[in-house]
Amino acid sequence: MGSFKKCALLALGIALGSLQGIAQAASYVDVLDLPAKPSALVARSPLRDVARAGERLVAVGQRGHILYSDDAGKSWQQAGVPVSSDLNSVHFPTPQQGWAVGNDGVVLHSSDGGASWVKQLDGRQIGALVLAHYSALASAEPANEQWAQFVAEGQRLVDEGADKPLLDVWFADEQRGYAVGVFNLILRTADGGQTWVPMQDRTDNPQSFHLNSLSAVDGELYIAGEQGLLLKWDAGQQRFAALPSPYQGTWFGVVGKPGEVLAYGLRGHVFRSSDGGQSWTPVETGLPVSITAGALDERGDFWLFSLAGHALRSHDGGASFALVPQPALAPVAGVARDGANELVLVGERGVRTLALQ
Repeated sequence: MGSFKKCALLALGIALGSLQGIAQAASYVDVLDLPAKPSALVARSPLRDVARAGERLVAVGQRGHILYSDDAGKSWQQAGVPVSSDLNSVHFPTPQQGWAVGNDGVVLHSSDGGASWVKQLDGRQIGALVLAHYSALASAEPANEQWAQFVAEGQRLVDEGADKPLLDVWFADEQRGYAVGVFNLILRTADGGQTWVPMQDRTDNPQSFHLNSLSAVDGELYIAGEQGLLLKWDAGQQRFAALPSPYQGTWFGVVGKPGEVLAYGLRGHVFRSSDGGQSWTPVETGLPVSITAGALDERGDFWLFSLAGHALRSHDGGASFALVPQPALAPVAGVARDGANELVLVGERGVRTLALQ
């Protein structure tokens, strides 16, 4: 082929590529503005969490998928969701009012038991919210050096854009709740999510470790984080105060009942406390894989689940666990109790149920 023809074809290819790029750019829609797409296979898609909303079950997962079941998990319907961001956690303090959080700093709210959702907040707003909050405190107390540090953190969040994963959400009632995420990101609302207040200055987390989960046990609120971080709300200090941690690896969650608290995390590590987290004793699981979810059943027995799908049950308040045989294993990211006879599990392969013996 002659050099002229080669050049002509090369130029044509470049032009077509440019036009294609322009067309793709013109058609791009941010996941924060793109409603989740309906899927016939949504119950088998990767899911991150599941919660009860009264008698209903609500699960959340990748690409903005939210689904709900009114028949104990036998069938599922997909909810209307205004975003396509991956969702990490869901919580319903009442049968009707619920919140879900996920990547890109997204906070969603439902007032109809999870059938439909509206966006209350996203990562494009969080940076400005943090910056404005701590700038006001810095102006009021210019001699307080900690405010300047948080102002700088707020500016960093603004500069980074929307990429601010929120990892868990918990509400005490229809008005008061918290959302937590990466690098010590923590927000509180007292008006049902209409406004949010940053709380980075109210955590004993000077190294800004990730905040992985929120758990309420016997009226006390715990945060589990990375690199051994365990926090508990101290009403007197009005902050999340550090607990002595028996393990310096990552914690994925806390589960408990009056008088007994379990913290679980990487490589099968589980520790038990009978004094509100002030001291801990190790619990043998026999598993080398991470424990990623925990729950209590109707009898008050503890259940723990691994990243590989193992199920462990304790009849003695979490002092010891036994492996529960299952026909097949699948990763577990979240668990919810469904009546007296079953637990509903979600993970990378969607939804499954586990019958209680």
